[in-house]
Amino acid sequence: MTLFQILMLGLAAFFSYKVYQHVQTLEDNDQDARPSQPSQNGFSPFDPQQLVTKADEAFLDGDLPKAFALLDEANVKDPKNSDILGKMGYIMAQEKKENEAISYYKEALGLDEDNDTIHNALASLYRKIGDFTKAEEHYKRSLEIDPDYEVTYYNYANLLVDMKQNNEALEMYEKALELNPELEEAKAEIQKIKDRV
Repeated sequence: MTLFQILMLGLAAFFSYKVYQHVQTLEDNDQDARPSQPSQNGFSPFDPQQLVTKADEAFLDGDLPKAFALLDEANVKDPKNSDILGKMGYIMAQEKKENEAISYYKEALGLDEDNDTIHNALASLYRKIGDFTKAEEHYKRSLEIDPDYEVTYYNYANLLVDMKQNNEALEMYEKALELNPELEEAKAEIQKIKDRV
């Protein structure tokens, strides 16, 4: 499994969890189920949370443009929501629009500096575009927030390999394996480094 696939899997799980979390909080009340009144600016009658739920459904169906459009409207209606901005950034990354994705992620971090998922996503994007210094900053910050997430150690190790810092990379891969002994990708990367030495 590649780094990109691991990141995709993690973020897909995050979105799925958010959909599940929202469904669990819905009440069986007809009044709550009714959309809010249509706004005068021509947007849909749905409130931001309903739009996010619809966006999550569109995302899971593979309709990224629809998901983004729904999130964009939700962002207009609720402009200080880091989760919405983070999801917009993720969709832009999937569309290979790295600069737009980075912009949304940075805006989301401006609202929620302690979001390790967004730090991780930003680090991966910076690595992809070759800005290793910024990538490393965000991996370090992500580990400060959540030092027990093995995927961050694995992703950081991959960056360190790119930076030709193999000893440090080995330490990160080993830490990932401490947290998750079943992480076969980390075992394979450790072996690659040892084979090169």
